[in-house]
Amino acid sequence: MHPFLKQVHCLHSSSIPSYSRLLDYCSSIKSLDFVNIIHARLIKVGFNRHTFLGNRCLDLYCQYGSVDDALKVFNYIVDKNCVSWNVCLKGLFRFGQRERACLLFDEMPVRDVVSWNSMISAHVSYGFIDYAMGFFLKMQNACVRPSEYTYSILMSIASCPCQGKQIHGSMIRSGMDLSNVVLGNSLIHMYGKLSLADYAFGVFQTMEKLDIISWNSLMWACHGAGCGELALYMFCLMRTTQHKPDRYTISTLISICCNMRDLGNGKQIFGFSLKVGLFSNSIVLSAAIDLFSKCNRLEDAVQLFKEADHWDSALCNSMISSCARHGLVEHVMLLFVLMMRENLRPTEFTMSSILSSVSDFLPADQGSQIHSLVVKMGMESDAIVASPVMKMYSKVGLIDYAVKIFANLSERDLISWNTIIMGLALNGRALETLEIFEELTGKDLVPDRITVAGVLSACNHGNFVDEGMRIFSSMQKEYGILPGFEHYASIVDLLSRAGKLNKAIGVIAEMHCAPNYMIWASILHSSAAYGNLELAERAAERMMELEPKSSLPYLVLARAYEMRGRWESVVRMRKAIKHKCLNSITGNSRIGIKNHVYTFKADELLHHGGKDIYLVLGLLIWQMKVEGYL
Repeated sequence: MHPFLKQVHCLHSSSIPSYSRLLDYCSSIKSLDFVNIIHARLIKVGFNRHTFLGNRCLDLYCQYGSVDDALKVFNYIVDKNCVSWNVCLKGLFRFGQRERACLLFDEMPVRDVVSWNSMISAHVSYGFIDYAMGFFLKMQNACVRPSEYTYSILMSIASCPCQGKQIHGSMIRSGMDLSNVVLGNSLIHMYGKLSLADYAFGVFQTMEKLDIISWNSLMWACHGAGCGELALYMFCLMRTTQHKPDRYTISTLISICCNMRDLGNGKQIFGFSLKVGLFSNSIVLSAAIDLFSKCNRLEDAVQLFKEADHWDSALCNSMISSCARHGLVEHVMLLFVLMMRENLRPTEFTMSSILSSVSDFLPADQGSQIHSLVVKMGMESDAIVASPVMKMYSKVGLIDYAVKIFANLSERDLISWNTIIMGLALNGRALETLEIFEELTGKDLVPDRITVAGVLSACNHGNFVDEGMRIFSSMQKEYGILPGFEHYASIVDLLSRAGKLNKAIGVIAEMHCAPNYMIWASILHSSAAYGNLELAERAAERMMELEPKSSLPYLVLARAYEMRGRWESVVRMRKAIKHKCLNSITGNSRIGIKNHVYTFKADELLHHGGKDIYLVLGLLIWQMKVEGYL
């Protein structure tokens, strides 16, 4: 017989401490079977109703995921205390029973700070931020004093300056010791996240004791507010104290130099990491790779990656994003394959970087393979990964796949809404785009510039003139968005293609900035199509001023003159193109074969396999002529 079973068999019926020790043993060896044995013994001797022992069993069942057994234990405890309720509440949340947990919370006779913290933290982990803030307000109305843990949760979810200041004010009213290093650091980090460097400084100055986290948080706050030089100065001040920089200090400073494109200071700080023994640290190396990549020193970034003692996900992510930044799509895929061979699990950031970089070039079948891997790793419901997957499918015309992914998202951020709106617009699904936009405006999310640009593009594709004008006219009043070039381009194109050229010119006249090349191009194409040569010539003149080397205005005018029989003007346009050596717009197409994407440009003769390709092309053209297609 197992020694444990012997102990259980020999227990005296009234030995509560002995049962407690055996439950401690069950906890140490993490055995659900042994918990079941002890629980059965407690029922036999009548101790299953005992508050202390019942709470112990309840906690163990919750730890091991046996929710039904936990609820049975909970129901049999006669004198339930706050511990009983709180343990059961946490257990239900831990294993995804949110609705049952909320019902249990409503039944609680007394709710202490632990109960409220459980509700707040659980809803944060589920992504229900508004619910979490709502429970905090109810907690205050119930006159329950928040703890430091309560405020640490709230500071982590503060999403706007006003909210951050309100949380800080509530901490002061609650009598929190803000000179406490943990609370102070959390406040500095929160204000840094909200780009309020001056408030972060204020907290920093009131703290009686500082640690390296305080300095790191302040430097990051300066960086977030666009004060990179100030962050570097704070590092110099820190060097005069007894605090030694750690890997986060160095990586933060390198990231600051990276964003400022300050290669000189970045290299000095990276060199300093060698002096303090952090040169080979993965976080530091990742930041250095980003620095060299963004400062157009990709060869140095590659060299660092090759010389690293070992590779991890963070290091591979940096190298993948660096190659993606420089358009090296094949290198991105090779690095991803290498990462998988090294048994390094891709993160959400890895998959997002890969999908974002290759969506323009990846054949549909390879894109589907990456999507399958995303599903296999359980990342499909993550908005960070789902958005680039939707974008990839939208670009290859498989918009229904993108719609299905969007429909299955449990939590949708604004990026995912924008992605599906832009995808539907790109694929000419104007009505569905407007339906999605209407659904979005009914949520708590506020549309941004990209959202409105996508909707206007959809109106343009669907020729919805009235709806497009309504959205364009109300975007500043309803959403606080000042129209940009992308919005003006869509609305001008929509009006001009519908033949409303005077209205289009009226929109241009009201622009708060000078119209760009694309806006005048819309006017040129439409005015030429509708026979308004005077307006076409005016638009062409503006385009020639903005991009003197472009041949487009000359070609469109030449075609318009040709349709009117003005042959002298046609010859004049052709001579101008030849005399000025203007750039023509070259069309191209891509085809994916195995692991390579081949690009073909118009009139291009020299490329790999050119003779064979054109031989096959000639045969295809001949076959099309024989069958009457040409």
